[in-house]
Amino acid sequence: MKPLKIAAAALALVLASGAHAEGTIRIAQQFGMPFLILNIAQEQKLIEKYGKQNGVDVKVEWTQLSGGAAINDALLSNAIDIAGAGVGPLITVWDRTKGRQNVKGVASLGAFPYYLVTNNPKVKSIADFTDKDRIALPAVTVSVQSRILQYAAAQQWGDKEFARLDKFTQTLPHPDAAAAIIAGGTEITAHFATPPFQEQELGQNPNAHVILKSYEVLGGPSSATLLYATEKYRQANPKTVRAFVQALAEAADYAAKNPEGAADIYLKVNKSRIDRDLLVKIFRNPEVQFCIAPQNTLKIAQFMHRVGAVKNRPATWRDYFFDEPLLGQGG
Repeated sequence: MKPLKIAAAALALVLASGAHAEGTIRIAQQFGMPFLILNIAQEQKLIEKYGKQNGVDVKVEWTQLSGGAAINDALLSNAIDIAGAGVGPLITVWDRTKGRQNVKGVASLGAFPYYLVTNNPKVKSIADFTDKDRIALPAVTVSVQSRILQYAAAQQWGDKEFARLDKFTQTLPHPDAAAAIIAGGTEITAHFATPPFQEQELGQNPNAHVILKSYEVLGGPSSATLLYATEKYRQANPKTVRAFVQALAEAADYAAKNPEGAADIYLKVNKSRIDRDLLVKIFRNPEVQFCIAPQNTLKIAQFMHRVGAVKNRPATWRDYFFDEPLLGQGG
């Protein structure tokens, strides 16, 4: 057969089998313990393991970003395939892409309590913040911490005042915010954090104290971080996505049953110097739940619609999640 005919035949085979070849997954994560399940999947190469079981040789690319806004920008610009951020960023991008890229959730990374910590002795509640205070969080008006703070403001002053505290907030990566709270003497006087940064702040600055807890605001445990993707990527890579979710399920089970091993993996993957005993203590905290089904996310989603942050109102969590059998009964 002539070269031209061979090339034409090869092209026909590609078109017949689908132009996109499965096998690559680019995952963006952020700083902090809520990404532990991804750390375990990365260290134990679980995505590659389940890829082979599904007949795909998966190539995994990892990147680290800070804040839901940056994560969403990367996803929509096709720089990543899987985004990892809080419920706020997911609902924002789900609403924004509905009917177009159709971004939806793939899985949860478990439930972690988030604390609003301040080193200002005069601040005993969110009502005590003044213009002299600055609240650090991953992404102003986008991150889950920002949305929980707005939810708390609405509970205290009514829905019309949901943005009352926004003027005090400032975008800052967790490591930098924690350093500011511990050191004191900076414009940052509060930090809506994640484990282990909140525990470090409370343990290393005698003035640091908690004035708000996410579980109390939301009425129980809630998913700290969610993973999401575009409809196009999921449809083009069904085996890869299936392997990814299966890997997350095994990693979550490992974290729940092996807190000491999970601590070792966290330290290694993140090149962290955090006290190992502190990590183990956090992982054993009954408030920390390792599961891939979303928990208690609908309240924030519907709140965001109620105050006009998004146009579309989800009736159930399944409206902003893909149908993944392993997720079971979420919320």
